[in-house]
This record gives sequence, C-alpha cells and structure tokens, in this order.
Amino acid sequence: MRVAVVGATGLVGSKMLEVLQERDFPVDELIPVASERSVGKKVRFRNKEWAVVSAQEAVSCRPQLAIFSAGASVSSTLAPLFAAQGCYVVDNSSYWRMFPDIPLVVPEINPDTIGINNHIIANPNCSTIQMVLPLAPLHKAYGIKRIVVSTYQSVSGAGQRGIEQLMAERAGGTGSKFPHRIDLNLIPHIDSFLPDGNTKEEAKMINETRKIFGDQTIAVSATTVRVPVTGGHSESVNVEFLRPYDLREARDLMAGMPGVVIMDDPATNTYPMPLFAYDKDDVFVGRIRRDASAPNALNFWCVSDNIRKGAATNAVQIAQALLNKGYLGNGTV
Repeated sequence: MRVAVVGATGLVGSKMLEVLQERDFPVDELIPVASERSVGKKVRFRNKEWAVVSAQEAVSCRPQLAIFSAGASVSSTLAPLFAAQGCYVVDNSSYWRMFPDIPLVVPEINPDTIGINNHIIANPNCSTIQMVLPLAPLHKAYGIKRIVVSTYQSVSGAGQRGIEQLMAERAGGTGSKFPHRIDLNLIPHIDSFLPDGNTKEEAKMINETRKIFGDQTIAVSATTVRVPVTGGHSESVNVEFLRPYDLREARDLMAGMPGVVIMDDPATNTYPMPLFAYDKDDVFVGRIRRDASAPNALNFWCVSDNIRKGAATNAVQIAQALLNKGYLGNGTV
C-alpha cells in the first residue's frame, strides 16, 4: 500500500512513522511529505531511507492513504486533492473536525461513523481524546449531563518550538512560542481567545466532545492551561450524570474500556503522572471519587501522552479501522 505522511519531519509526523512501524501497518511504499525546504531530506522507516517529496509530487503518486499532521491551512487545501483521487485522508489538524459530513473519530468509541465514502476523517484534539475515552462507558451507562474539565497541557502540545522555549528558559535563555515565560510558570491560555472569553482550545473540547458522543445536550465547561512539562497532558475532570451511579461500577466500566488503564490507590500514592505516561498509548485514570457537592457527580484525574494517543496513535488506529472495514484492501492488521 502507498501511504503518504504529510508533515513527516515534524514532531507528530515523526511519531506517526514510529507508530506505523510498531503496529506493522502494511506500508509497501512510503511517501514522506514536508515543506519545500525539507524536500530531498531523508526519513528512516523500516530500516530504509525515504526521500521527502513536495505536496504536489505526493498527490501525483496517488497514495491509498494519507495521514496529515501539517496544520489547518495545509489540510484545508491539500486534503481535498488527495480525497478527490479516492485516497483516504486522516487529518490531525482542527480544520475538518466540525464539518457535519466529516467523521470525528476516536476508534475505541465511534468507528461506526466512518463510511466507505468518507475520504476525509478528522482526528480529534489531543485533550478531547484523553477525556472522552474514560467517559464513553460512563455516558452509555448513566448519561452525561455536564462536564467541567481543567487541563494541564505540556509544552510539546505546542510543537517543537514549545519544547525549545522551555529548554531555553531553563538554560537561562528565552523563547517566543508562548506569550509569557513557561519555565516555573503556568499559562492559562492555549490557542487564541474567542469573543465569549473561551480560547479555541477550550471551544474544541466543548464542541468535539458533543460531536464524538453524538449528543448536543451535554454541557461542557473547559479551562486549558499550559504547564512546564515536556510531554504528557493531565486533566481534572468533574462529570455530572443524568442518572445515579455506583462508584465501584463506574470504576469497573472505565477499567473495561479499551485504551484506559486505572492507576488509583491512594494508600500507596498511586495515581497517573505525565512521567509515567510517556511514550505509551493508553489513557491513565486515577483519583476516582464521588463528588458530594452535586447530584450524581464524579471526579477523576487522567493523563496521556499527547503526541502518541493524542495525535499519532489515534490517527494510525483510524487507518487500521479503514483497513479492517475493507476500505483500504482486504484483511486486517
């Protein structure tokens, strides 16, 4: 199978190549795509070097699958060119997520939304993905009325320049990715501000959660914060259900959700932390407890590697779903 990875030299694109290899995805010909200044550079995949090509050349190669991590402006113009040729595009940018006819997919939750004619499929925001995974079985069992979430998002969520600013500041220098110093600081501001006072990152969590669950009645309040951690996003989640719940049953439901691992033993100081989640594909959940201040309310804390499950792994899992449905050929991975 011919597979294009658009943004192959970037932080997420490089991880996509790694995950494709780890999961033994059937790539016969890799087409790495990057900006013009990177054309001709080599990327390594399965013990072979592949030359980076331009977007135009990649389209002319007619890949069966294209996985994008190159930003909204690139995806808005380039994804339709691939799709028009019958290529399936899995896009990691925010551009396509809220189009009504574009599936927004977390494969453990809603793979059924992908149809044979959906040649562009959107990958949700990293912070949304890790929140909805443990919530999905709870929503099915009890119905979600309202979610209040505060995020603690690592600098890698802002790309390589975010990591570079943190490292530069720790060495006594400066950076320009964030509007304020990030080392020894927190910044309650991710993406640009909207007229209602939310940031775009907060709006993504609100709107994407409703779309993934197929329920526009769910109330969501989000506050997103950048923290001086190199990798791994953390979230404090408070959820209020429509129906009463049993705490042990709720815990068991989350534990039984594919891609969720429970780490919750206060007696041994066991709870999820970014350092533990590094380079893993699961969402780790702990601090699970009843919230007595509101009816049918529950608190939990979750952590996930934002570059893997929040971006690269989820995209490759979507590609695997396409393969398993027979849209990319026969058989399964």
